[in-house]
Amino acid sequence: MKSFALFSGGKDSFLSITIAQEQGFDVDLCITILPHEDSMMFQYPNVENSEFAASLLGLKTAYEQEERFEKIFKECGGAGYEACVAGAVASEFQKTRIERLCTEAGIVLFSPLWRKSQFSILNELLRRGIHAVIVSASAEGLTEEDLGHEIDEEYIQRLRNLWEKHGVNPTGEGGEFESFVTSYEVTGRKIEIGSNRKKWTGSSGYLVLERLRILTLRGT
Repeated sequence: MKSFALFSGGKDSFLSITIAQEQGFDVDLCITILPHEDSMMFQYPNVENSEFAASLLGLKTAYEQEERFEKIFKECGGAGYEACVAGAVASEFQKTRIERLCTEAGIVLFSPLWRKSQFSILNELLRRGIHAVIVSASAEGLTEEDLGHEIDEEYIQRLRNLWEKHGVNPTGEGGEFESFVTSYEVTGRKIEIGSNRKKWTGSSGYLVLERLRILTLRGT
């Protein structure tokens, strides 16, 4: 089934693509929405770099402005795409909107993470060798020091503590934090980040990743 994926470069959309491929979806295109900074629907930090994350999967990327979002589905349907892969986890607003657009365009929506245990999603990242870092933080308990931190076993425990103490969504689905995938062990590719800049104001901020390039790990 010819498929495209809504892709931000973050952990959930990346993981969803790997699951879709295992299920037989022929994903050959990542579509990244370039949103306004205050978008309630789309990830903002570093989405302009999503092509690097997509290349870890060997996929090409098309960038679209947020204003064109609803037109994309009919255009993809007209181009022969039969399914859309999305990384929605718990946002009814997000999933309902995408579902409606898919239905109108005659496209199947595949959202494999929907309503899954959020800690199981985080652990699945580790199991599959998907490495991601925190690129935005805006929830109680998260600080500037969280920016750039890899989501590893230790950090998952931190997220569990924040969930128990402050009610922070473990996968950041409510915008509490956002991530960016930096390497994928299956393909032996990783993103080298030349530099980064933190933008922190008050109790929230994000990390700007700069001078990115793809490296292939030795022995792969």
